[in-house]
Amino acid sequence: MRKSTAQNQARNQAEILDAVFGALADVTRRSILDRLRGGALTVSELAEPYRMSLNAVSKHIKTLEKAGLVSREIQGREHSCRLETARFENAMNWMSYYTRFWSVRLDALEEHVVNKRRRARQ
Repeated sequence: MRKSTAQNQARNQAEILDAVFGALADVTRRSILDRLRGGALTVSELAEPYRMSLNAVSKHIKTLEKAGLVSREIQGREHSCRLETARFENAMNWMSYYTRFWSVRLDALEEHVVNKRRRARQ
């Protein structure tokens, strides 16, 4: 049986979010992203502050690439990485739904508590 386009899009969106949040779960990868906010850097430049091999940093970068958070441009032997923002926007849109959801719930809880206190005082 063939899956509908909507189901495929939902699965794709879920896979994208899994990759983004998985990539963001690691402190080194978040640090790499922070460093790329200032502009493109080579893999060697990205590796400088970390106490790990260039290969280990490269694996972190590959995870960020797979998540769509970083792109890599290769010129000869030099690999330059740059921050990509589209997937961040997807993740923020997903999270904003839950921000609104919890905001409404917390507002309702606050109203309930205030009303309960008022009734208790009467």
